[in-house]
Amino acid sequence: MDKVELSDPPSGLETEFNTLLTPGAIHFLTELSSAFNEDVDKILWHRTSRKVQLDLTNSYPDFALVNAHIRNDPSWKVSPVPRRLQNRHVDIGDTAPCKTERFHRALLSSAQGIQVDFDDGNCPTFFNQIKGIFNIYQVVHNKVSGIPPIFKVPVLMLRPRAWNMVEHNMMIHGREVPGPLFDYGLLMYHTGRTLYESESGPFFYLSKVESSLEAKLWNDIFVWTEKKLNLPIGSIKATVLIESVLASFEMEEILYELKEHSAGLNSGIWDYSASFVNKFGHRQEFLLPDRSKYVNMEKLFLKSYMDLLVQTCHRRGALATGGMAALLLPENQASQEYRNVIEAVKRSKLFEINAGVDGFMVYDIDLVAPMQKLFQAHTTGPNQLHVIPDVGVSQSDLLTMPAGGVTLYGLKYNIAVGIQFIDSWFKGEGHFFYRGKVEDSATAEISRSQVWQWIRHQVRLEEDNRIVTRSLVQILVKEAESELATELGLSDMEKRRLCVAAEIFLEIVLKRDFPEFITMYLNLDHTFLGGTM
Repeated sequence: MDKVELSDPPSGLETEFNTLLTPGAIHFLTELSSAFNEDVDKILWHRTSRKVQLDLTNSYPDFALVNAHIRNDPSWKVSPVPRRLQNRHVDIGDTAPCKTERFHRALLSSAQGIQVDFDDGNCPTFFNQIKGIFNIYQVVHNKVSGIPPIFKVPVLMLRPRAWNMVEHNMMIHGREVPGPLFDYGLLMYHTGRTLYESESGPFFYLSKVESSLEAKLWNDIFVWTEKKLNLPIGSIKATVLIESVLASFEMEEILYELKEHSAGLNSGIWDYSASFVNKFGHRQEFLLPDRSKYVNMEKLFLKSYMDLLVQTCHRRGALATGGMAALLLPENQASQEYRNVIEAVKRSKLFEINAGVDGFMVYDIDLVAPMQKLFQAHTTGPNQLHVIPDVGVSQSDLLTMPAGGVTLYGLKYNIAVGIQFIDSWFKGEGHFFYRGKVEDSATAEISRSQVWQWIRHQVRLEEDNRIVTRSLVQILVKEAESELATELGLSDMEKRRLCVAAEIFLEIVLKRDFPEFITMYLNLDHTFLGGTM
């Protein structure tokens, strides 16, 4: 214990803190972190090295020749998934478990699974992490009145933080613990065996994986954990979210590294699109047009990515899942607006079903039933593993940006989303609602990425040919701040917080070099500033 420094319990969560951070759990986290600290450093260095190499050589990612033997070998498959993962039709996404009411409502739904989220839809304050993990602990151990046993509720797809995040409140050997190891370690220590014995897990979503090296690290962690907790090898299953353009060229290798532990791959739109700006945003040929008008899953670069993901997964016996519908249903079920939302979600999700996906996510719990009916109407059986798209996807298909320009509406929308996300972060919240949609770190990521890139390349607005410059964005940020304060009816204190959020948004989009992740920037450079406001 002399190797460990741990912050005091979050105010009001003393019981939860002491239930989770027992001597045994702290010892487990210490061993886990000590075993893999150097490996975590290496994959983050590898990310940096790879980006530098691409920039120095002005080259593009491609399917690596060194791994051709893996891609060309038809004999290998991933291990079959357990019974409860064979039907993945509809998961409820962005379910931050610290939000007890929504978490419990999701558990009582008819969904196949719940994305129990410590990443995109969650703000990782110490309060939220402890509260969220404790809520999962309570549910798994059947300690919540009115919630059925864990084997009778939707499966918990646990999503720890990504590798770029750290846990500020725990240091081991003088270093902050990697955020995903803190989340994963406590979850496995306290719930892993019970989930396994109830045939309900442990199942994970793995965020922001950029390479097969990172998949191998996760596989090593799973094997280490299974040995420590005396679980059979292959007990842990994980779905990897392909959220980086670099990972799209290594999907076969990612599945290969996780063969015994794979629950498949997941495709989404906004983190993946933002990764193009992250990796190549300074290059003119990767200028991404207005997402509100010109970017959707039917565009070549995104359609190719989804087709390749489905083809890769189904060839290898793995499940392929799609992204999250962010639209929110209005309260009045008799309204035209309600019918319009249902139809819009159906259209986008039928496109994914026809592409061969085995499931997807919705945020609004009331969308679960209609989307399950959509699956039943257009597919047979629990999944579409038999559907293998007959497509050939090239490097060019994956890297060609769609045509289109930039609108004033799109610029203003991106600014409003970016500011509100930072403001929500200061409130300890990882997502918010805006104009009939849920917005989270994925949409904040693409929003601030586009504003940064449009300034960088001095693009012109379609409406009036004005150039997107620093001064124009500064004016629009001030306008957005004023409009949001009025629209949301903010108090003086809330206006001050929104003002700080607007200033930090400007700070991010005006940087000479692109900040890699907005959440990492806020977590490291402005550590929960809202807590002191």
